[in-house]
Amino acid sequence: MLEEEIERLKKERDAVILAHNYTRGEVQDVADHTGDSLELARLATEVDASVIVFCGVYFMAETAAILNPSKTVLIPDPSAGCPMADMITGDQLRELKAKHPGAVAVCYVNSTAEVKAECDICVTSGNAEKVMATIPRDREIIFVPDRHLGSHVSALEGREYVLWPGYCPTHARLTAKAIADARAQYPGAPVLVHPECPKDVRDVADERLSTGGMCRYARESSAGTIIVGTETGILHRLRKENPSKLFVPAGDRMVCPNMKKTTLENLAASLREMKTRVSVPEETAAKARRAIDAMLAV
Repeated sequence: MLEEEIERLKKERDAVILAHNYTRGEVQDVADHTGDSLELARLATEVDASVIVFCGVYFMAETAAILNPSKTVLIPDPSAGCPMADMITGDQLRELKAKHPGAVAVCYVNSTAEVKAECDICVTSGNAEKVMATIPRDREIIFVPDRHLGSHVSALEGREYVLWPGYCPTHARLTAKAIADARAQYPGAPVLVHPECPKDVRDVADERLSTGGMCRYARESSAGTIIVGTETGILHRLRKENPSKLFVPAGDRMVCPNMKKTTLENLAASLREMKTRVSVPEETAAKARRAIDAMLAV
């Protein structure tokens, strides 16, 4: 069985497997740790293993490589990209910064290493409000690449940001009508949505949470049924951790094809053949690490 081979190879390679909440259920089940971007970024700095296999999308493995220059970081499918991260380049950010001299450049962790290298600090959906509150209110803020997360935190803070027009195609597919339909089918059930969702969707939800926040909410809530507005991979973890509760997707189109590219087959092959190694040029990594460390310090 592949699960047994992965377990054996993991020990042979002194490897740890990190999986994002959006990956396939069977991949989450063989992982040592499952979490959201913030949880996995923290874990990447704490693991003792010499090899980190990152099951998720490329920018996540890149972040792990930046934080662990002495470790080997592998990604089972290097084509697992993030369309939102690719919506801005380092050159484009430099041009934007030139138009706003003195601004604090903030990037969502869902960005490439070259974009992180141009920023002063990173945020995740789980810590954005807390991190942004540390920036003096008299400083102009550039927020890239996700306009939806940026507008969400901007509204919470009550100050304007310079927003880049990027977005997550998966979360952009969720509509307010889909939320209304789910409420009609499950009256009284709380609706949780990810802050990457468009504003009209966030406005009609009960809670706007990272996937880690959704997991905490599910554990602590007395609700027997919860409507979940984010990528459907999270449902596996929610159901596994809360077997007595019903979790229903807010829409039927919330699947990220890139998050599903990691399979047991290519995970086993990654460990077997020690591929594909993720590396970041030293100069870029050093600059990007400053932005990530600034976030983790908060």
